[in-house]
Formats: sequence, structure tokens, C-alpha cells
Amino acid sequence: MMRHRRPGIILFGAPLDLTSSYRTGTRLGPQQIRAAGEGLEDYSLALDRDVRQVKVIDQGDLELPPDNLEAGLARIEEEAARALEKEMAFVALGGEHLITLPLVKAALTRYPDLALLQIDAHADLAEFYDGKPLTHATVIRRVAELLGPRRVVQLGIRSATAEEVIFARQQTHLFPGPPADMAKVVKILSGRPVYLTIDIDVVDPAFAPGVGTPEPGGWSSLDLFQVLNRMAALEIVGMDLVEVCPPYDPAGITAILAAKALRETLLTFFYPV
Repeated sequence: MMRHRRPGIILFGAPLDLTSSYRTGTRLGPQQIRAAGEGLEDYSLALDRDVRQVKVIDQGDLELPPDNLEAGLARIEEEAARALEKEMAFVALGGEHLITLPLVKAALTRYPDLALLQIDAHADLAEFYDGKPLTHATVIRRVAELLGPRRVVQLGIRSATAEEVIFARQQTHLFPGPPADMAKVVKILSGRPVYLTIDIDVVDPAFAPGVGTPEPGGWSSLDLFQVLNRMAALEIVGMDLVEVCPPYDPAGITAILAAKALRETLLTFFYPV
């Protein structure tokens, strides 16, 4: 597929933090990622590209109601839809992982054959969590139901219930553990628009301690960058980067990692060619 030329990328923060079940504080993630990005070079040595060549329009953080989940989700969906109406892709900074659901809804309206690529430590395929259908632990289940069978690809998963694995074997493409055969992943997703969601907890807590739900045994930061680079041929139409939880990382290394991951994704998928 030829990469679609876009007039720019809309970036916005979606500081939703209402269903976190272990650690709260992801609402502070967008601000910390931006602050960490100030310390990074614009140029990527690995990609030989400069992010100043990518037109990024930062809309700041959305103002979300502090105690109304449905209204917050609707506001996030509205912002993504506005970007797509302008023929632009969008990048959302979370916030908890539930923001992926309204963002995918917006993308699906414009791209009916949309697929989802999830990079994450957790399957997030629970039917209900704590009796609720809309949480950070059920978000990919809701997305899979929305998209239909076999339109979700899951990378890096190392935490799931037995019930989630049964669902994944029937409904998604699950690649657990270390970085998968990326040629196979690209083959599954090529030729169609793809939504990308990156939960920073796919990276081991040794590299990313400041996350909502840390899970040992994960990727290195280099693993993450190499996986992103190997997916350069995909047509990414929207994406999010979620679950940076600054209160649990006084040194800010998780936000620095997220900021670099943001730069690498912008240069990999949205660089003008």
C-alpha cells in the first residue's frame, strides 16, 4: 500500500484516569511525555530522519470531566473524528488504556476495514472487570467486538487469564512474550488501514517502572524501537501511547522512554515521503 500523504498530524493528550485498578496517576502522563521530549534530539540516528520534518499540531490536553466516564470517552472520540475529517492522522497521549476504544470508534467510521495493532503486556480482553464492561482491562475485548473476528493483532502479551486466552485464540492474532516474527505480523496487517496502540508497560519495569500495572519479564526499550522500525510498511491512520504513570517514577525514565517512542513512531509512520 502506498502511504497516504497527509497535511499533518494532530497530537493531543487524553488524560483519562477513571478505571485504573492498581495505580492511579496516568492523567499526568501527557504532560510528562511532552516535558521529557524537550530533552531529546529532533534527529533519530537509527532512522536518519529529523522530526522537524513532520508537521505535528499539538492541541494540548483535552479537558475531560473528572467523574463522568461516558462524557469523557465521547469527548475523546470527537477530537479524533475532527482530525480525520481534515484528512489528518492523530496521535493521542494517555491516560489509561480505555482511551483506545473511542479513538478506534472514530477511526472505524472513516476506515471500515480498520485493523488494530496492540503492543502491550496485558491482553485486556476481559469481558467484565470488577463487574464493569468499560475499563482499562476490557478495552481490547470491546475493540475486538467492534471490529470483528481476527482484526486485532496483539504483540508482547505476557499477562492474561485463561478465559482471555481462549477468546484470543478464537478472535484475535495473539503473539505472546518476546518480539514476534514481524514479517508475519506485517503480512497480516498489510494492505489495510491500521490503528496502533502502545501501552508502555510492554517494556519491562526495569526500563519503565512508572506504569499503571507493571508486569515483569517484558521487552527492553531497544526491543520496542526495533519492532516499530520493522513495521514501517504499515499504513497507520491513528495511534495512542498510554499508561505512563509519573507518580511511580520519580526519575522520569518512563516518560523519557515514551517520548522517544513517540518520536520514533512519528518518524517511522508519518515522515513525509
